Amino acid sequence: MAREPREGGRGGREREREGDDLVDKLVTINRVAKVVKGGRRFAFAALVVVGDQKGRVGYGAGKAREVPEAIRKATERAKRGMIRVPMKEGRTLHHDSYGHFGAGKVVVRAAEAGTGIIAGGPMRAVFESLGVNDVVAKSLGTRNPHMVKATFAALERCSSPRAVAARRGKKASDLFPKRGQAAEGTAEAANG
Repeated sequence: MAREPREGGRGGREREREGDDLVDKLVTINRVAKVVKGGRRFAFAALVVVGDQKGRVGYGAGKAREVPEAIRKATERAKRGMIRVPMKEGRTLHHDSYGHFGAGKVVVRAAEAGTGIIAGGPMRAVFESLGVNDVVAKSLGTRNPHMVKATFAALERCSSPRAVAARRGKKASDLFPKRGQAAEGTAEAANG
């Protein structure tokens, strides 16, 4: 028996909808079959990413007998599970990060202004919904669209200098040496 081609698959269809100032992107739709006594029952599984393009993003999966219902369920789950990601200058991440989920591994790197979003389909949907303009990301280990879970694991590890300073009980300015002090410190280290 030949296998049915997957809808969505790699690269998936993306759909944007404005409402509540949230943008939702359809990452993939997959048709699944349940074999029962009278034949096969088909259902659809949808994976959706929702974000406000200002630092909040979430993902959700939904399954139903009809495509619109599956998308609606996935969108509701995505809205409930949104996370806030600190961004540097409103365009990129503060630092590089690594995340994994199952066999999927993701490396996410901050980038210079003008770089753009260099990432594969499902990860691109996450960054566009998040509002990040400059980022370089690489997926290792899987091409499955559900690797957005690994991307979220990497984004959850991101923190801002202000949050790190608060955790250490310092001021954010204390984390970064002053320009003159940094040069003196390296000169002293070289002289030993």
